[in-house]
Amino acid sequence: MQNALFVGVSSQAALQRQLDVIANNMANVSTTGFKSRDTRFQEYLMPVASADSFTGPDRRVSYVIDQGTVLNLAQGPIEQTGNPLHVAIRGEAFLAVQTPQGERYTRNGALEMNAQGQLVTSDGNPVLGEGGPIAINAQETGLTIGADGTVSTNFGVRGKLRLVTFANPQRLTNEGGNLYASPVPAQPAGLQGRLEAGALERSNVRPVVEMTRLMDLNRSYATVSSMITRLDDLRGTAIRRLADVA
Repeated sequence: MQNALFVGVSSQAALQRQLDVIANNMANVSTTGFKSRDTRFQEYLMPVASADSFTGPDRRVSYVIDQGTVLNLAQGPIEQTGNPLHVAIRGEAFLAVQTPQGERYTRNGALEMNAQGQLVTSDGNPVLGEGGPIAINAQETGLTIGADGTVSTNFGVRGKLRLVTFANPQRLTNEGGNLYASPVPAQPAGLQGRLEAGALERSNVRPVVEMTRLMDLNRSYATVSSMITRLDDLRGTAIRRLADVA
């Protein structure tokens, strides 16, 4: 009976984790360049008992183990904005960004110009070029961003945005502000990433799918809770009957 309770609790913990992931996805439906995540779980089987006094083999008990989340790198919808500072990333590349915590990476191509003339993200973090942050003088006009990240004005080429990829993007961790951190150095994207100027990549979260998952999760959580309640009632009944016999 105790094993059944432990299995139920492990299932509830897994469902709670899944709820947190779905809630975060839904909260970022309108976040530019956001990539959704999904949960992965693994079955853990308790070892079989080996006592010689058992008449038959003990049945293994199956628990749920949280194996973490998976980053969904599917391309989000591309929306034309006409803003020359906006870039949509096609492929699995990321923009390199300078933050107080070090170099980070983003798919958010809604770039802006700060007071110093630097290209920055919507949160004010400088976007890195191959030689560092890219700055534009106030006298320059006609800014364009090429498919390879080349930034040009009427003064000529001003720099080239760093597009990077990762050998294993599943190791990227979310750090808030639509930024990712990587435990290993990034690699030049090459042909794996191109930019579309005057456009933005929207979130790849599919609200209908997430709502369906949420309803399934709620049903599963209610089923497990009901099972735990019944088992607890059964244990209470067994204890009372044993007390009466004693």
